[in-house]
Amino acid sequence: MPDEISAEDAQNTDKQAENEGQATEGAALTFHVVTLFPEMIELYCRTSIIGRGIKAGRLAVKSYSPRDFALDKYRKVDDTPYGGGAGMVLKPEPMFACVESIKRPPQSPVLLMTPQGRPFDQSLAAQLSAETDITFICGHYEGFDDRIRSLATMEVSLGDYVLTGGELPALTIIDAVGRLIPGVLGKMVSLAHESFNDGLLEGPQYTKPAEFRGMVVPEVLRSGDHQAVDRWRRERALEETFRNRPDLLEKAPLSKTDKEFLAKLKKQL
Repeated sequence: MPDEISAEDAQNTDKQAENEGQATEGAALTFHVVTLFPEMIELYCRTSIIGRGIKAGRLAVKSYSPRDFALDKYRKVDDTPYGGGAGMVLKPEPMFACVESIKRPPQSPVLLMTPQGRPFDQSLAAQLSAETDITFICGHYEGFDDRIRSLATMEVSLGDYVLTGGELPALTIIDAVGRLIPGVLGKMVSLAHESFNDGLLEGPQYTKPAEFRGMVVPEVLRSGDHQAVDRWRRERALEETFRNRPDLLEKAPLSKTDKEFLAKLKKQL
């Protein structure tokens, strides 16, 4: 049986038993996570934005352990690799049975966290936010039997580095996708100004006090001139992207004014 994170879990109350099942009722998006370490998923998803989304009934997260589908009394889920080599490899039988036990729409995406996968980015997060169910398969240790790949509709990677397992990448995607669901964030308008949503990095942000240890908030942000503020923010986003991720400018939708600002910026350097 899956270990479900309910709205009551998010509130850290002891009413889970009497309210079991509420988290998925009416949820806009349900995440299913196949993992050897369900406690990792459950602990994170009780907190912050995702926990808030669960409490509001907009998100649901369920974890499933392949150990519950192991074929022996020792609940063995891995074995030595054919051909020799270091480490243990996840067996196909428990993983197939675990994934096939999940109640989800047949055409919903199944993501396998692998170094070979498609790089995860904001456009993929937006694409996945349109789904009602997303399933994650998290490998661990040395790797998994290659036949497990056939369960996935997509392989996804967070970058060119090695992690112990797929749980952290899965949680990263849950966070990035979950916060795009209406009703999860308090003010959806804030999404429009975040990094990558318009193809650019986000510019600097400030709050009170206006001056701190000789560092002063730009006057334009305190001017009350909303057009000037919007223009300043756009220019700072362009500058931030130009200096740190110039590759993003190749695909970003740029206006004539944007291009003129970038041309001036290049001359200054």
